[in-house]
Amino acid sequence: MTTFGIEEEYFLVDPQTLRPVNLADPVLDDLTPGPGVVTREFLASQLERATAVFTELAEAEADLTRFRADLASAADRHGVLAIGAGTPFDAHPVPTLTDAARYHRIESGVRGVVRDHQICATHVHVGVPDRQSGVLALNTVRLWLPTLLALTGNSPFWRGRSTGFDSWRAVIMRRWATTGCPPAFIDADDYDRRLRRLIGVGATVDTATVAWYARLSEVHPTLEVRVADAQLDLAPTLLLAALTRALVVSALAEPRARPLEVEPELLDAALWQASRDGMNGQLLDPATRTLQPAGAVVASLLRQVSGALEQAGDRPQVSALLDRVGQTGTGANRQQQAFRSGGLTGLRGLLARSFTQAAISGG
Repeated sequence: MTTFGIEEEYFLVDPQTLRPVNLADPVLDDLTPGPGVVTREFLASQLERATAVFTELAEAEADLTRFRADLASAADRHGVLAIGAGTPFDAHPVPTLTDAARYHRIESGVRGVVRDHQICATHVHVGVPDRQSGVLALNTVRLWLPTLLALTGNSPFWRGRSTGFDSWRAVIMRRWATTGCPPAFIDADDYDRRLRRLIGVGATVDTATVAWYARLSEVHPTLEVRVADAQLDLAPTLLLAALTRALVVSALAEPRARPLEVEPELLDAALWQASRDGMNGQLLDPATRTLQPAGAVVASLLRQVSGALEQAGDRPQVSALLDRVGQTGTGANRQQQAFRSGGLTGLRGLLARSFTQAAISGG
């Protein structure tokens, strides 16, 4: 069975204002030791956790449920909320960086970009046999990044205002020198050569700051998909993991098949559209290179990965998770609805309640 792992990033926010609070260090110290690795992130108001390696979605769900409950309790003991969102509802004019030499070096390069770079994401790693296989899979996965973003948009607010976008985090990310869909690569040597040429250009201090939405890990034998916002609850995280693994497995099942050819400028524009409209508009279908209703493009994706989902035993859960998106909307839709109906109080309740919510339930 092809393995996968998940990285979740979290904000710690003031329960009243929902602005970030710089308490990552004491909350980190107060967590119960367990599997996975919890670390500080770019900002002093953030934490990141990398899970262990899984083969089953149920394993990931149990692990993340336990950790989120522990983090919520530790945050509460320090008078803050731990939340899953691509951007906080409101933000300070200038964030406080985690005091680490690498982060200060990045800050010196990106300068004013840091003011708005108050974002959290969800990353999925899928095991690949080698870097050549990883590049083959990457050339297919890149085509579906707008669809994955549409399913996982969860950052509709910025500095206390609605942005009109499902993923404002994706808009903020466009300010970095390298972001969005990676180019297609000939082979692993081509990937490594082009990746390393970027170091030193545009504040790219190392390969980890090449911020493509999908890339090969430099540490583990994995392909990493980084397109998704941090999530309100676990349902979209598990959906992302299942679809990402299925895309990789499908691509490697037919290594000699040429991936669909989609122009890079079309993919870039499709990412922007997905960040704005999410599942409420049209998305680019890579098979036709035309805009189609979002539901139809997701159906096209499911046809692409049908065999891989069946092989992993993930089809029933993926169907249930997609039905949930259809019924309750994306995280961004739920945040917008909570704020429209209940203002800051309603949004606060949703963020707190959802953080430890079961993967498939209402709310």
